[in-house]
Amino acid sequence: MFRKENISYITTLLFTLTALTVMVIYNFSSFYSNAVSNMDEMGASSLAQEKEYLEGYLTKGLDVLQVTAITVEYMMQNGASSEEIEAFLVEESERYMDDIDANFTGIYGLFNGDYLDGIGWVPDADYVPREREWYIAAKQAQGRPTVVSPYLDAQTNTVMISVSQLLYDNDSVISFDIALNQVQMITQDINMDGMGYGFIIDREGLVVAHSDETEKGKNYEQDAEMKKLLDKVYREHGKSFHTDIHGEDCSVFVDKVMDDWYVTMIISNSKLYHDIRDILIHNIILCVVVFVLIAFFCTAAFRKIRLHMKKVEESQQELEKMNEIMITTIARTIDARDPYTNGHSQRVAKYALELSKRMGKTEAEQKEIYYAALLHDVGKIHVPDAIINKPSRLSEEEFAHIKLHPLSGYYILKDIDEMVPIAQGSKWHHERYGGNGYPNGLAGEGIPELARIIGVADAYDAMTSNRSYREIMPQEKVREEIEKGKGTQFDPQIADIMLCMIDEDTGYQMKQRVETTKHILVVDDEPETLDLVAHILQDEPGYIVYKASSGEEALEILKDITVELILLDVQMPGMDGFGVCEEIRKTSDVPIVFMMDDKNFETIEKAAKMGIKDDLAKPVTALPLLEVIRSILQDEGEYKL
Repeated sequence: MFRKENISYITTLLFTLTALTVMVIYNFSSFYSNAVSNMDEMGASSLAQEKEYLEGYLTKGLDVLQVTAITVEYMMQNGASSEEIEAFLVEESERYMDDIDANFTGIYGLFNGDYLDGIGWVPDADYVPREREWYIAAKQAQGRPTVVSPYLDAQTNTVMISVSQLLYDNDSVISFDIALNQVQMITQDINMDGMGYGFIIDREGLVVAHSDETEKGKNYEQDAEMKKLLDKVYREHGKSFHTDIHGEDCSVFVDKVMDDWYVTMIISNSKLYHDIRDILIHNIILCVVVFVLIAFFCTAAFRKIRLHMKKVEESQQELEKMNEIMITTIARTIDARDPYTNGHSQRVAKYALELSKRMGKTEAEQKEIYYAALLHDVGKIHVPDAIINKPSRLSEEEFAHIKLHPLSGYYILKDIDEMVPIAQGSKWHHERYGGNGYPNGLAGEGIPELARIIGVADAYDAMTSNRSYREIMPQEKVREEIEKGKGTQFDPQIADIMLCMIDEDTGYQMKQRVETTKHILVVDDEPETLDLVAHILQDEPGYIVYKASSGEEALEILKDITVELILLDVQMPGMDGFGVCEEIRKTSDVPIVFMMDDKNFETIEKAAKMGIKDDLAKPVTALPLLEVIRSILQDEGEYKL
């Protein structure tokens, strides 16, 4: 029995070992065979990645030059002097090296016949810019930014290139030099899994960069063996081939960069295939170990990840809540500046939301449009109050201030990543479909859709709100103006949706609510306080004040009238302010403000926990009283989705 169990155990082990061995051998053979057959593809892919890095780096230089050239052309067209252009070149040269790339050296060129240099280099008297390669290459490129052939700086042993562009006058040329140190660093990474080496050459055989830095700057056209290699490189670029280099069989991968340079990777075949075998064995061992470790830690890691994701989701919800609070607070602040259009942002947001729903937008898109509409006038923060609250039509100069608010709003919001589309809505909501709007004069669908939606909603609310110079327009007139503005002021499709909304609004509910008188109840056992509050508010329009000398009297008054705010003394004989508040809260959530001379912070905390809106120190003074009343009675509207 014991012997049979041993045999069975050994047999099982042998069978398992044999199965594993067969599997490993099969996988090894298949992988090795595929690796060898796909070597050309792997090499080409590796080289293509390095080529992409190189082209990206060189393209950055071309793009930077082109942006600078636009500014210089603008300066020249506007009559800038050579001194002004040179000062700009000096500033840009410093910015290039400090902020963009330390290898981007100073900007220079020929401008209006004068040679100007951004790093202060003064050429010799016999220096003729129009005979230099950077100038000749720019002329040949006919206005396109171009890369000039590289050259070796004898003093620094650095390979340099010039990037040049002919300017609009077909005579001036802007240029700057790039030290190819970054290209050298990229070239040192040209290999395949650490094997082989690479170099970059130009059409004349100059080694622009090399994995072995001592080779940099040599001309391979002057080396007999390397010239044979170059002949194949020039002929076979974009392909791979095998050749003998210094007596060793090698695989060569070649690709072309910017139509001027050739990036080349060379790998010894013996090392290439030897390393593949080593990599396969190491990977098999590593995979077994990793698999065991993964199986062991997977469950624990999953549980930790799930807990972490839950916390991340909660944090994201908190962040979204904070964003909503910030947006709605800003919107209320904007609306509060103009008594004639109070609630404007909220109404525009409501109309824009309804338009987006009818356009079939997703919930996320609707939310974005809603908040963009809430903040579309944030730039009015920069407009003086005297202009905002002027009771008559604006002068041209004053209207010019108003026209700046889309730009101001854009710059307030643009640096907040989550608000980039919202910033665009602020910037372009006054553009017109026919191209006559501001600030950019965009037209048609060149105006972002979000801005076109806000533009319709904003115009509608402007017509359906009171202004200092006119009353709310009749609904028929509003509809007529929307219809007339299709295709000129408004996107026709969005305008049609608004017309449908108008037609459905048979009771003309979509308009600014007419301000009503606010009723305020003042409760205090001191007649002086009652008279003082009444005196302060007597000259304020829209307020009716009721007085009560006790909590019991206040409760009786509230049975017969409805008030919008209660100013309540805390310390009164009989029923104190807290008791009165508890009774009121049984039937009403009217805002309550405490008036008290109690400086104890515990009293203030207790009031806050009961939902008291604010507290005023006694004796009451005019400015704090008016500020509290106006802030609380401001039409908050539905600023949230």
